[in-house]
Amino acid sequence: MKYGWLLGLLLLLNLGVRAQPTASIDTTHGRYHRPVFRQVQVRRNVEFAHVTTMLGLPQTLYMDVYEPQGDTVRRRPLVVLAHEGGFLTGTRDDAVMTALCTRLARLGYVAATIDYRLYFFPFDTVGIGRAAIRATQDMRAAVRFFRHDAATAHKFRVHPQYVFVGGSSAGGFMALQTGYLNKASEVPAYLDVAALGGLEGTGGNAKFSSRPRGVVNLCGALARATWLEAGDPPLCSVHGTRDGLVPYGKGTIGAQLPAQLVYGSGALRVRANAVGVPNVLRRLRGAGHVPYSFEPTYIDSAFVAMRDFLRPLLGNGAPGPLLAAALSPRREAQVTALLLPRRIAILPPQPALEWRPALLKTESDSVQTRPQPTTPEAAGVGPPQ
Repeated sequence: MKYGWLLGLLLLLNLGVRAQPTASIDTTHGRYHRPVFRQVQVRRNVEFAHVTTMLGLPQTLYMDVYEPQGDTVRRRPLVVLAHEGGFLTGTRDDAVMTALCTRLARLGYVAATIDYRLYFFPFDTVGIGRAAIRATQDMRAAVRFFRHDAATAHKFRVHPQYVFVGGSSAGGFMALQTGYLNKASEVPAYLDVAALGGLEGTGGNAKFSSRPRGVVNLCGALARATWLEAGDPPLCSVHGTRDGLVPYGKGTIGAQLPAQLVYGSGALRVRANAVGVPNVLRRLRGAGHVPYSFEPTYIDSAFVAMRDFLRPLLGNGAPGPLLAAALSPRREAQVTALLLPRRIAILPPQPALEWRPALLKTESDSVQTRPQPTTPEAAGVGPPQ
């Protein structure tokens, strides 16, 4: 009995440990919030689609995929990003896309920056509208590619129910259309979407859904705010309030083209609130178009907005401050002020937003609407494992 007291103590400690309930891992301040991975591995030139250019020539589309090095998680969330360039210029190794993909991968995400079809002719509103449809088909093809991989080779270890899309400027238009332009009847007749291959295009893996779980819009817009409807994926927007190229609110684009009415992040915020779509808007007061392309501070703002928007949509942990602010408007001014870098001011507290039908009144661009078929089913829900 010399060691009886010690055995009794160990037994009590063991029972005490067993009596504690198993707690779920809270990654709010860990994975997907902090850069827990020091190194990122990049798979370059990953082929994801075969498409046809505006001239009828075949084109292979590639992407670069960023992953946290040494990660052992079996199924991970994915963010597909598209670069800026007015559907005329730009590449997938754009500095902004590279920076965002690298930072997301260090948090634990898989991030991909994609090619998409460029150029349009004639150089007018119809031409650029068709270019936007083709580019959106390419983003949708990238989403389907990853869902096909998740169901087969599982090479990228992506969770098919946690696929997000985003982009800057032209890429923002693409992400918004991927998330909210989901009926062919919504496309203006003059664009002849059927001749372009429909909304999904012909990039392959047609059996898989291209619906994202959330949308990140950096300085983009929609041609119709009414495309955003109840039940659509949550939206995060980052936009300069003095954007002279893509309007922050309702306005026209295309200085050298026939004017095209669009609805920027401010107008989409009002629409999303009206139809009950969870959303956040990071206003960059006094900033112009894509300020993060030449001022590093704005990259921090865009990244923090993305991080805190995405994190609560992964299923575990408390909502991040941005989404929490959207769900509790009284906290918005306080919480977002804490997150913005010192060099970027925020707008003073705004009164409660009200839905005003006149804001979305159809103007001279005369886009026609038709009866709308049923929205495709969402990909599903469930926390990453």
